[in-house]
Amino acid sequence: MQVEVAGQNVEVEKGGVIGDVLKSVLSNKQYKNTVVARCGGALLDLTAPVPEDCPALEPVSAESPEGLDVIRHSTAHLMAEAVKKLFPQAKVTIGPSIENGFYYDFEFERPFTPEDLEAIEAEMTRSVGADKPFSRRNVTADEASRLFDAEGENYKVELIRDLGAPEVSLYTHGGFTDLCRGPHVPRTGLLKAFKLLTVAGAYWRGDEKNPQLQRIYGTAWANPKDLAKHLHQLEEAKKRDHRKLGTQLDLFSFHEEAGAGFVFWHPKGALLRAILEDFERKEHLKRGYEFVQGPLLLKRDLWERSGHYDNYRENMYFTEIDEQAYGVKPMNCLAHMIIYKSRIRSYRDLPKRFFEHGVVHRHEKSGVLHGLLRVRSFTQDDAHIICRPDQLQDEIIGVVNFVRDVMSLFDFDFTAEISTRPEKSIGSDEDWERATEALTNALDTMGLPYEINEGDGAFYGPKIDIKIKDALGRSWQCATVQCDFTLPDRFDLMYVGEDGDRHRPVMIHRVILGSVERFIGVLTEHFAGAFPVWLSPVQARIVTVTDAQNPFAEKVLRFLREKGIRAEADLRNEKLGYKIREAQLEKIPYMLVVGDKEVEAGAVNVRLREGGDPGMKPLEDAAAMILDAAQEPFKRGGMRYSFSTATGPAD
Repeated sequence: MQVEVAGQNVEVEKGGVIGDVLKSVLSNKQYKNTVVARCGGALLDLTAPVPEDCPALEPVSAESPEGLDVIRHSTAHLMAEAVKKLFPQAKVTIGPSIENGFYYDFEFERPFTPEDLEAIEAEMTRSVGADKPFSRRNVTADEASRLFDAEGENYKVELIRDLGAPEVSLYTHGGFTDLCRGPHVPRTGLLKAFKLLTVAGAYWRGDEKNPQLQRIYGTAWANPKDLAKHLHQLEEAKKRDHRKLGTQLDLFSFHEEAGAGFVFWHPKGALLRAILEDFERKEHLKRGYEFVQGPLLLKRDLWERSGHYDNYRENMYFTEIDEQAYGVKPMNCLAHMIIYKSRIRSYRDLPKRFFEHGVVHRHEKSGVLHGLLRVRSFTQDDAHIICRPDQLQDEIIGVVNFVRDVMSLFDFDFTAEISTRPEKSIGSDEDWERATEALTNALDTMGLPYEINEGDGAFYGPKIDIKIKDALGRSWQCATVQCDFTLPDRFDLMYVGEDGDRHRPVMIHRVILGSVERFIGVLTEHFAGAFPVWLSPVQARIVTVTDAQNPFAEKVLRFLREKGIRAEADLRNEKLGYKIREAQLEKIPYMLVVGDKEVEAGAVNVRLREGGDPGMKPLEDAAAMILDAAQEPFKRGGMRYSFSTATGPAD
């Protein structure tokens, strides 16, 4: 038979090996960089025979997404082999590839230590040096079960039973055999760029009723250069960890005595939130939104009608008042619909754009809580747009443009993803199709590329998820736009049309930042705690050389605050260098040094947190410099920054 490879037709005998076919056509360099091959939609081992129905073979390089996935999965097997050799009593479970790496879960009698990880990694390196081949064989499920049962690997036996397939595939390298559908790299010698990272707890199949396992995480790359780059990025991420910076900058804290997953905002953190939320309120008013607010508790009957009780109750908290069951709101949509229904609406009234900084509570398992990024109580910058069907596309475009304007302030690039109907959902197929079409048409009209994320929509409608990239290239999901024909029907939302009849509106659920807490966590890491001047809780700190300058420093403080600059003064009897270092550690944008010369000149000596020394400036010039820096990000979008508090900038 003939198979096309790299534009050439190659004659292949029956049973011909994929690797041999590729090697006959590709350059030596290209072949050495090939880890598996693609035939149609399937990835195949290089040691496999060419399928009889394969018209073309495409080499998959180590650096490609598919190639990296194979490398990482193969490295997970390499790690499992090392663990079994060093700790024969350990039981293996599953070891998939994940973004940037892999993990494998083990049952073992004691926790793995950092020294264990070093030993495991050294054993993996020895296996790489031995250049052991990965070989695949297909066996009956019964044969595989007997094999793993004899080795005491009961988790593998359970997996085989649950697969329910008459035949399974096994992969072996050296003396280690694992249940796996593959494919894998041809030999362990190709796995030369990996690092074991951490150990975490994990329940078998994610169920806390099952045995607790130990999960070893690692990372693997196509070459040592890419590995080194990633490890450097991980080190930089540690420095930027928002939990560490939150303490250093005195923004927030968590307290187990009060309950896991609940944030305590300190004065500077609360001010940071207030600045961000005040900015959002003004931007929403400019775009025609109206402010509303709903209660934290609603009767369970409403959550049953909406479908939350059937589809989301494991994430909710419930309580009882006067023998009546209530649910603590995990979302704000029900209150907004009730407000909409409080009066008759005309087609001329639409769209209605209801906005709320709504506090919600969701039951997250303790194992997934993570600083500000995953909490149990948080604030959504939540809005619901209730509109006529003919207004739907323009409203979706308006929301995406809103997201683009806001994210540009923080220098975030973003990508879009459309998530479609999940298995657990409500509503008719027709409504889901209409909603999905509205989202795709809006993005197509804007010329924005997007990917389809099958089955990951909300239970009541499909959604656009906006993913932003931070300074380290990490992806975060923040903004979302959900299109919903179903809840307006369940809650009998109506408007009077131009024809005088009653019509059903459509509802858009949307957030711009998402969770305010989570977004601040992302921002903290994105800027490494050095927030833009407009967002910094303290924009300037006045630092005195000796106590003799304190009266003038207090005068400077009053002057700056009257100009709308968030300033404070360090009047402690400490050395100047110590005060400057503290201000730099606290990431304060401007340090205004006051000594005898500055007092005499009625000026301040300006220093910047990122280094540099603009030098002595008259007070007016120093204030103008700070205010101009606060305005700078807004000039790009034609916006103007104003934060109207007693000590903040005025319009």
